[in-house]
Amino acid sequence: MAVSKSLQAYRGDLLDFVDDPFYVSPEESLRYIPDGLLIIENGVVKELGTYENLKDKYIDIPVTSYPGMLIMPGFVDTHIHFPQTEIIASYGEQLLEWLEKYTFPTEAKFQDKIYARKVAGIFLDELLRNGTTTALVLAAVYPESVDAFFEEAQARNLRMIAGKVMMDRNAPDFLLDTAESSYVQSKDLIERWHNKGRLLYAVTPRFAITSTNEQLHLTGKLLEEFSDVYLHTHLSENIDEVEWVKQLFPDCRDYLDVYDKFGLVRERSIFAHGVQLSDDEFKRMSEANATIAFCPTSNFFLGSGLFKIEKAKSLDTPIKVGLATDVGGGTSFSMLQTASEAYKVAQLQRQKLSPFQALFLATLGGARALSLENKIGNFDVGKEADFIVVDSQATPIMAFRNPEATAKSLDELGDKLFSLIIMGDDRAIRATYVGGVIANG
Repeated sequence: MAVSKSLQAYRGDLLDFVDDPFYVSPEESLRYIPDGLLIIENGVVKELGTYENLKDKYIDIPVTSYPGMLIMPGFVDTHIHFPQTEIIASYGEQLLEWLEKYTFPTEAKFQDKIYARKVAGIFLDELLRNGTTTALVLAAVYPESVDAFFEEAQARNLRMIAGKVMMDRNAPDFLLDTAESSYVQSKDLIERWHNKGRLLYAVTPRFAITSTNEQLHLTGKLLEEFSDVYLHTHLSENIDEVEWVKQLFPDCRDYLDVYDKFGLVRERSIFAHGVQLSDDEFKRMSEANATIAFCPTSNFFLGSGLFKIEKAKSLDTPIKVGLATDVGGGTSFSMLQTASEAYKVAQLQRQKLSPFQALFLATLGGARALSLENKIGNFDVGKEADFIVVDSQATPIMAFRNPEATAKSLDELGDKLFSLIIMGDDRAIRATYVGGVIANG
């Protein structure tokens, strides 16, 4: 997919974030321009403002109008498995049993690159249909699955991060690599794909249970050799998992300490779940500037528990948090539905998650979580023009709930966004643009 080389103009109600609404007021964190104009040039943001103020300056440019609709940055999904696309909504298990019954047999198919590329295409098209333009993605253990994924992402000009799963124990023989082969294969994939176009690489040990000390040591070696790649893994998702980690690593203080022992807890380290984290682990993650991917639909579906969002976003232990679908343990590709479940996680703990906070996690918060805030996440001039058009009247009941298309005040906007989060899904995504070019809609 080519990046547009000419000036383009998009008219609608512009909405993005310039700061974190967990720590500053909505007025300070939010940028809302009713009847705004977004100007794109060569795939990046050139200017934005009210239509009235900018229309004469760009009078010769055709304007694509979305009256009464929100134009927002594309969603950022901070943890998702592309090989699990076909097992979404598989019945009846908690984490460890779910892996054995559904995940591992399915991932065996991804040694076949043709099959992997077919699924990668379906997966990426589904993300785009749901308004997600950037994701941190786990492939399978086979390098062919990574090549297939990146080829499909490159064809769509997407900013994507992915990596080969590394696991050399406690999985079926057909899915195991070795410490040495995982190092060699990951290094080869980094050299082939990292920073190629808009693609980035994440070194990806599946979780501590499926990696030996030697594999985790070589994971740390890769991070030292390639300082700007990511570390992506799972952490403290399920009670039984945490207990097993204690048995496998009796010399470590806690689950996070297993990764810390090998130099894996740092900036650009993204840990999915963190449901069972202790106060000491929260403190250490905050000190290291590491990231938690908050996966509410998966945590509900697999019965893992409630993530302590208030603790993670506290002033005492501030941690970068991104919202994540975690398909296929997660139940939807929609970041709107994921945000809806995140709100319920907070409610069950007698906490609040405002619509502004939830959408921040899905946009600029996700970009910050992935250390990509200089490239994506809002409409600052010079950022990549990945954006979506969102219709708060997408269904009859949503139109009844939101009779006025454009919010006239911050209170009205908050109400509209909350109803969008609770009631919205892929039907609310009217269009998705990547690099200023329409990709879905």
